[in-house]
Amino acid sequence: MEFFRFFWANNPADAGLGLIAVVMLAYAIGDVVSNRTKAIFSMIFVTGAIFLFAFWGGLPKDIFNASGLMPFAAISMPFILVHMGTLMKVRNLINEWKTVTVAFAGLVGLSAGLFYAAGPIIGNVMALTAAGPISGGVVATLIVREAAEAKGFAELAVFASLLLVLQNFVGLPIASFCLKQESARLLKAFRSNSTAQAEAVAKIDPEVPAFRLFPETPRALRTPFVLLFKGALVAYLAVWFSPVLSNFTGGYVNIHKLVLALVFGIIFYETGFLEHDIFTKANAAGYVTFFCLVPIWTGLTAATPGMVMELFKPVLLCFVIALAALAVTSLATGPILGYSWFISMAISVTCLFGFPGTFILSNEVSAAVTDNEEERKHVLSQILPKMLVSGFTTVTIGSVVLAGYLARIIAQQ
Repeated sequence: MEFFRFFWANNPADAGLGLIAVVMLAYAIGDVVSNRTKAIFSMIFVTGAIFLFAFWGGLPKDIFNASGLMPFAAISMPFILVHMGTLMKVRNLINEWKTVTVAFAGLVGLSAGLFYAAGPIIGNVMALTAAGPISGGVVATLIVREAAEAKGFAELAVFASLLLVLQNFVGLPIASFCLKQESARLLKAFRSNSTAQAEAVAKIDPEVPAFRLFPETPRALRTPFVLLFKGALVAYLAVWFSPVLSNFTGGYVNIHKLVLALVFGIIFYETGFLEHDIFTKANAAGYVTFFCLVPIWTGLTAATPGMVMELFKPVLLCFVIALAALAVTSLATGPILGYSWFISMAISVTCLFGFPGTFILSNEVSAAVTDNEEERKHVLSQILPKMLVSGFTTVTIGSVVLAGYLARIIAQQ
């Protein structure tokens, strides 16, 4: 903050604006690098690296709070998930049970690999603790970390936090590479049979709801403010309904509010209340995405150079073994279900970054592999549902269930 006050930013609002400009600069550099490398280095990977080294170099670690970005980030998450729901047709999701199967198989393989391969080297407790953050996000990390601390393994709290912080840097490049290979395969098939593909696309018009219950909004009334209100209303209904559903069922049905936001987005899109790609039509998709990425960078403030150096070897070992296990399970399950190894591996490694990385990466790759808008939409329609479903399967559901099981094992050590 003092740095920006030096440049005549003499009140918190002006200083906050300066901090937001710094954050946007990091995003912009990430976009430029992603564009120049054709998504080999994704925007999230590059931006995360910038923030990590910037924090080490003295960038204020409270930059996201001091700039006022955190409250907007919390609000934006349900927004962007509703928007994502308007990109997904129900008919395109029917076969995603295969994606769920591949994702769950990856988590099982990952856990087995860490326990049986890494356990004898770094110890079973450390290996089991590693499975939590590598298999998912913050909640899974907290579950296994608390179990380890309860058994007197306090140093593993730092280990788990470091794995959580660094997992994006491991998963994103691999997912980007795999998605590019899969996209190239999809494009080749699309171009070799353009007539049949065009007919297939025409049968599923994204602008036409599958089950229209709401009257179509007149074109003249599809203004940015009207579209934003409709999206906000659905997002609020989702976050309101989540605790209501849990209370009504006595806690037996407990669906996370962000998962419900995605589900509600799909439902209200397919019944005609929400327009296809609604926030793009409202000229707000980029603005909302900017905020929803903020929670990713906040985790980087916990990683110090000393922490990274001290735990470098066990962290590296865990990541290598976990990736090898994911590669093997993807090779075993993907072809059986009709998936290529590349899309199966991309699905499996979503446990290392989850949403919103799954959303951003799918859009980056589809834009990088072709300049043709029709081809880009075709590729995106094929990879986005798989990445979104797999991200929620691994991070939101699978990792939490797995972490609870691992915590019980740790407690018995």
